[in-house]
Formats: sequence, C-alpha cells, structure tokens
Amino acid sequence: MNGTHEPVDLTNCDREPIHQLGSVQPFGFLLAVSSDWIVTRASANLAEFLGVAQADALGRPVISLITPEALHAIRNKLTTLRGSDVVERIFGTALIPDQNRFDLAVHLNGGEVIIEGERCQEDRHDAASLSMRSMMSRLDHTETLEAFFREGARQARALTGFDRVMVYRFDESGSGEVVAEAARAGIGSFLGLHYPASDIPVQARALYLRNLFRIIADVDAVAVPILPRRDEHGQPLDLSMSVLRSVSPIHIEYLKNMGVGASLSISIVVDGRLWGLFACHHYGPRLPSAQSRSTAELFGQMFASRLESRERRLALDYETKARRIADRLLTSVADNASLLDDPAWLIEALADAIPADGIGVWINGRLGLAGIGPDERSFAALVRHLNRSATGRIYAVDRLAETYPDLEVDDAVAGMLAIPISRSPRDYVVLFRQELVRTVRWGGDPHKPVEYGPNGPRLTPRKSFEAWSELVRGRSLPFTEAERRVAETIRVTLIEVVLRLTDEVSMARQTANERQELLIAELNHRVRNILSLITGIIRQSQATSVGLGDYIRQLEGRIQSLARAHDQITRDHWAPASLRQLLLAETAAYLGKNAQRIQMSGEDVLLEPHAFSTAALVFHELMTNSAKYGSLSGTSSGTVQLGWQRDDEGNLRIGWREKHGPPVVEPKRHGFGSTIIRRSIPYDLGGKAEVRYLGDGLEADFSIPARHVVGPASERSNPPPVGATGRKTIPDDQPLSGLNVLLVENNLIIAMDGEDILRRLGADVATAPSVTEAMEILAGRSFDLALLDVNLGEETSFGIADRLAADGVPFVFATGYGEGIAQANSHSDAPVLQKPYTMEGVTDILARVQLLRRG
Repeated sequence: MNGTHEPVDLTNCDREPIHQLGSVQPFGFLLAVSSDWIVTRASANLAEFLGVAQADALGRPVISLITPEALHAIRNKLTTLRGSDVVERIFGTALIPDQNRFDLAVHLNGGEVIIEGERCQEDRHDAASLSMRSMMSRLDHTETLEAFFREGARQARALTGFDRVMVYRFDESGSGEVVAEAARAGIGSFLGLHYPASDIPVQARALYLRNLFRIIADVDAVAVPILPRRDEHGQPLDLSMSVLRSVSPIHIEYLKNMGVGASLSISIVVDGRLWGLFACHHYGPRLPSAQSRSTAELFGQMFASRLESRERRLALDYETKARRIADRLLTSVADNASLLDDPAWLIEALADAIPADGIGVWINGRLGLAGIGPDERSFAALVRHLNRSATGRIYAVDRLAETYPDLEVDDAVAGMLAIPISRSPRDYVVLFRQELVRTVRWGGDPHKPVEYGPNGPRLTPRKSFEAWSELVRGRSLPFTEAERRVAETIRVTLIEVVLRLTDEVSMARQTANERQELLIAELNHRVRNILSLITGIIRQSQATSVGLGDYIRQLEGRIQSLARAHDQITRDHWAPASLRQLLLAETAAYLGKNAQRIQMSGEDVLLEPHAFSTAALVFHELMTNSAKYGSLSGTSSGTVQLGWQRDDEGNLRIGWREKHGPPVVEPKRHGFGSTIIRRSIPYDLGGKAEVRYLGDGLEADFSIPARHVVGPASERSNPPPVGATGRKTIPDDQPLSGLNVLLVENNLIIAMDGEDILRRLGADVATAPSVTEAMEILAGRSFDLALLDVNLGEETSFGIADRLAADGVPFVFATGYGEGIAQANSHSDAPVLQKPYTMEGVTDILARVQLLRRG
C-alpha cells in the first residue's frame, strides 16, 4: 500500500461477503452434489477423509465415493427438509468401508445438495445431553430474568465446555451488552460490558437469524479451499447454512486481539428477531463433538422459547395492571371533571402505569405542569412542535434536546412521551423523564473502533478490550414498547373523557372509533396452529357457493366465528370456556338487537378448547341457515329455543328448536354448512348429531361426550367409518383411478379437504379419524395406498403403519411438524407429505410411492 489512506468507516465490514469465502475449516470436508448426485465441488482436503483426491472426485457420482448405506441415509434425511434454511444431521455414519465413522450435516443450496462431514469423536454420552428436561426445569425455577440469564450461561458452559460463556443482549440501536456470564476462574469478567453495533456487521446478523449455530474450532487453522471456486455461471458457493464455513480474516483478527483460540455462538431468536447470542470463548482450540453441538443448539432454541414466554407474561401482567389504572382514571374523571385541570393529580394517578418525573397537560389552550419539566413558554412551544408532526399517535423520545434543538428546555429534562387526547384541536398529556446520568463500560472505545491494518483497505479490530468508560449525557431512560402500548390505552381512555365533557355528537362518534381501535389492538391472533383448518374452510366454502359475493360472505362468517371462539378460549390461557358466552357472542354477532329471538335455557357449562371451536362452527352454521331460510329470517317473526343439560353420564345434550318460521324441507344436496352441522360433533368429538326438517321449522339434537365437558369423564364414542369401493381403469389425468385409498385424519374439515383432492385424482376413499376406526376398516377391506396423519390427537398413526407394512400396502405420512416423522424408527424412510393438503403436494408424493407400477 502506498500514500495516504481513504478514511475507514464501518461499512467496509458490512460489505464483506462472509457467506461466500470459498473455503471451510479443516476439521471436516465438504461436497456439493447436483440434483442427479454428481459431485460438482469439493474441499481440497477430501483425500484426508475419503481417500479420494479432490480433482478425482469432481464429475463422479457420489455413490462412487461413499457407501450405498450412507447415500440412502442422506436421501432419507433430505425428505424431511422443508426450505433452504434447514440443516439435517446424521451421526455415526460409515462413509467408506472399514474406516472411521462420520457425523454429517446436510442442507440444500439452490439445486444442489451440500454434504459436510467430520470424524466422529468418542461418544461419551454426556449426562448434560441426556437431561434436557432437568435443564429446562432449572431455568423455569429461576425467579427473575437476571437469574434466568445466569442459569442459561451456566447450562451452556456445562454443555460446551468453553472457558467463557456470555449471554449477549442487543438493544434497539444494535449495540450489545453482556447480561450474564459463566467462566472458569482466573480469566477475568466481561459481565456488564457493552459492545458497539459495528462489532457484528449487518450481514453477520442476517446469518445469525438463518443459521442459529456457529463454531470456530481454531483461530490459527488454515482454511481449506472449495474447488472449483466458481460454477459455470461464475458464482461462488453460498455457505450461509454451512457448518464448516471458514472465517473472515477480519473476525479472526478480532478474536486474536481478545486472546481467544476458539469461539462458538448460538442465536437467541425471540418473536422472529435476533434478541441476542450465547457467545462462547475458549483460550485455545476446541471442537465439541457434533452431537454435543446439536444438543447445545437445541438448548439455545428452548432457552429462547422460555425467554419469549417470560417476556410476554411480564408484558401481559404489566399491561393488565395498567389497564386497571386506566379504568380507575376514567371512573374518577367521570365523577369529577375538574381533575383534568390538576396535573399533580394526573401524575400521581399515572405514576404506577408509566413511571415519569413530571407531567404537562394541554386541553383547549389551557396548560398545567407538575414535577420536573419545561416552563410554560417552552411547553407551549413543544405543543406547537407536536402539532406539526400531525400523527395523532403517541410519540416518545429519550433525547429531547437533540430532537428539538431550537427548544429551550432545562438540561435536566431529557425524555418525553406525548399522548394526544384529541384530534382537532390537539390536546395532550405529556410525561417527562429527567436526564439519566450513567457510565457505560464499553469493551474498547466505541468512537475509534478501527484503523488500517494487515488486511489492507479493510477494518482492523480494536487493539484493546479493556473496559472503556463513557459518561452518557442528555438521555433519559427510554420508554419501553410495553409502556407505549399502555400509553395508547390511556390515550383512548382520556379521549373518551374529553369527548364526554365536550358532549358533541361528532366527537362521540370519534369515541366509538377510538374504543374500537383499543379493542382491535387487544385482540389475540394466536391462530397459527389452525392454518390447515382455515385452508379447508376456504376450499369447501368455494365448492358450495353460488357466486363470489355468497362465497365471501360465507367464508367471512365462518372465519369470524372461529376467531370469536379462539379469542374466548385464549383469554384464560387456553382454558375451558363458557358455552353460554359462546352462544351469546354468536347471537350478538348475527342478530344484534334482535338477540331475544333466541331463547336460551340451561345451566352454564365449560367446554374444552377443541370442543369449543367445533361447537362455534356448528352453531354459526345453524344461525346462518336459520337467518336465511328458517325462523330467524327477515320475513319471519319466529324464534329459536336453545336448551342444554348434562345427562347421568355427564354428556352434554343440546337441543335446537325453530318455531313459527316458514316451512322447511330437507335439501336434496347437502352443502358445506349442512355437513358441518351433521358431521362435526360426531367426527371431531365422538359425539352424536341428529337433524330433522319439520313443517314448523328445523330441529337438531347434539350430544357432546363428557370428556370434552368440565366434569367426570365418560367412555369414548367413535364415529362410524366412511368407506368406498370399486375399481376402474387408470386414465392419464387421474393417477389414482380404480385404486382404494385409506385416509386417516382426526379433523373433519381437514379430512374433507383431503377426500376432495384424492377423489379428484380418481381414488375411492375410505376415511377414519382414529387408530381404532382405521383398524376396523382394514379388517374388512384391502387398500392400494394409505395417507396417514401422524398426530391423531392423543395417539399417533404408527400402529396403523405397522399393520400396512405387514400387509405390503404402501403408505404416506402427513404431518404439520417438520421433523416429527423421524421418531417413527421402523418407518423413517416412508414418504412424508407436509400439511396442508394440496393437489400439487399429493401428486408429487405419488411419484415417490410409485403406485402406477401396480396398475
């Protein structure tokens, strides 16, 4: 290098392609294999592991390098991969005869299969890897987050054996802090140190989200190139998901400056974002076994799951408490409107909800101040600034002077949370926080983190990692996300108070809108586990709708009914929920002020969540049909008598009686809604359903077994099997024509969806919801193929698979779990169909089953 250098900035590091370094660490080898299993690239150290030179391996079938058994195991693992960001592991595999066994990592990269291998280490059956449940129990018994972090660091160190394990948490700016540490004696402590965001570049953070585990076994190891370096399109190999990916020279220098000989990191991903890392340092080379690393990776994921639950529980507890405070505030002001003119009272009333050091109130041009805050002139100027922002939403800053440099505010005031409580004119409640003078201990000077060094025009890490202290001025304690949500609740509450005091009709309508915003903000949308159910509803509604408008209305009503039921059962953490509340919610949603047309009788009972959702769909369809054609229709003055009671065995018996409505007749064709009414409770719950079409109106009787009702359990009652017979010739467009197919699925709507797809492919389908029903059908019929849902509620379909395998009947597992099928030891090579059922998915799986050979 010559002359002067251009200024170095941190974007140099952000531009480094760390996922395309073109080499691997030397403790293993890498093979890139095409879709037809030809070796396209290999690491230069291949001969050390497989006895074949890298150049000789290129262009050869992979079967010529490894045993057929090993290739079979790799193929089986590939069937469980879903997406490009998943790595499967195989332990203790013999790649070449009479040689050491290997641990493998397999993933997909574009159209290629990436195989990475390393020699097995001695299997010590570490106690730590065998006691994950006890490790989680120790985490669960910690009382505070600080104790939770300390225990996590201690457990991670026990699993990995590294000299130092840190729990490293990111803040909103991307900087990190060591919040917990477990280290061997005599090596000092990094606890409490902060590290600037530049220490982990942007592309490294992205990789931490995709690839949750990273091992650097020896900082002095020489990287092994992957050849050829570029493919026919001139592209290097993407090593984002690689276990062996080599290390950036910049990062190697960074670690050496810290005296670190090996490092390991485990991503902590909470609610889809990179919350932090387990950062592990060893002061010499260290390579834990592949099995130990997999256990540590699992521990990291379970730790993150526990952390997410804790954070949500703490936020929920805080917001629940704050809502109670807001309710008391509303009640107090409603009784004494003059309290709004008393800022001292407001700061006392809100102190437990959102801690603050001062408050300012601006209503209709009048202002009031209490505690630490700006003077009246500065506060009026601040309100003018807020009005110019024109957001109508809460607004928080923790650097007031920096945000509004032209505002003359006392240096002691550094933070602000503005709560608009009207829209025109703008009124505000503003909370103030004083400057938080604190010392931040940085691991090196954050303002001068880099300089030119041996890596040329790139960054050289800091030379010193001694704590460097910085006095942070002009900042307050930031307002948290939970505090902002509480402020939104208070905003809606105070808007209601102000509008009530003004007594204007237009502003009253605004009150209703704001209340609706609050309700919408509080809705619980935890419905990811019913995606397959929603897919089935969409398809079945489309099949029975006569037009687009009809389809949209039916679909919207059914999904809203499910949403109402889900909201009720999640309100108490998925506990049993009230049948009466369900019926009242459906009645109010459908009839509004005419809800009295449904006359209810019966002592309230609680239904288990699964039964509650099923009942919601059934009664939604009953009310929909009655409003269209029966006693609840607009042309009728009829009523519905809806009663329920428990019988001697504890079963819940429900009766629906339509009175004084138009005559009804049984339809010649039963649509999706009628099918839900007739089949859901028998199929999903093992209960009974009877529907009668009478001259005076429709009657229906249902029986829900006692096990779904809070109270003594009763014997199960399984629904009868659904069968089909007949064989036909095989047309080209119906690959299953003439074949008998057994479908085992415990959810009625999903089963109906699967039946439709199989029948469109030409199959004769028999459906069973349980192992018992499936075995009864198999005893009386023979089948050409079976499609088995792995998880059948309280049981699995593995017993059915054993029976089919003994009879020589091919079968396919269906599952919504990525790796759940791997637990079926004797059937781990069976094809797996990922839910939800789709025509493309079922057609693709048929090619692997190779049924057509039997035609």
